[in-house]
Amino acid sequence: MLANIGAFLSSGENIAFFVFALMAIGGAIFMLSLTKVVHMLVALALTFLSMAGLYVILDAEFVAFVQILIYSGAISILMIFGIMMTKHQGEEIEPKRPWHNALLFIGAAGLFGIIFYVIQTATLTTGEFKAPEDNTMEIGKLLFSQHVIPFELMSVLLTVAFIGAIIIAKREEE
Repeated sequence: MLANIGAFLSSGENIAFFVFALMAIGGAIFMLSLTKVVHMLVALALTFLSMAGLYVILDAEFVAFVQILIYSGAISILMIFGIMMTKHQGEEIEPKRPWHNALLFIGAAGLFGIIFYVIQTATLTTGEFKAPEDNTMEIGKLLFSQHVIPFELMSVLLTVAFIGAIIIAKREEE
């Protein structure tokens, strides 16, 4: 069992995966456990950036670039502007729950133990993955040939959501 861990950590790619995975999990945990909204947003941005790092390790550079550009950049800035433009009466402090953190840690450690055991005992078949020469071109071909209708439906859905947000914002001003 320890030999498997040693073999896993012998590669720099696996160490980078481990670091990015821990950063993603840590950012998600911080996002859920922090109380100030801006701090939660910074933790969410850390999760987005670490997910982009995982995409780079998986040789999906286009998806990593889109992850950084859209989620880490645009969505985070949009959330910050939303926080800054809304009125906050005061943040409510939750009552102290002494057993909450202990139970949370026990549950997370148990889940980690179960996942670790399953991964260590699983027999995975090895195969050779042959990545295409240009990932971006292949994504574009699939997006505009086989998946063109869902792509257009998503653009219509996002436009309707944007118009709805503007209407709701106008109503709140009145």
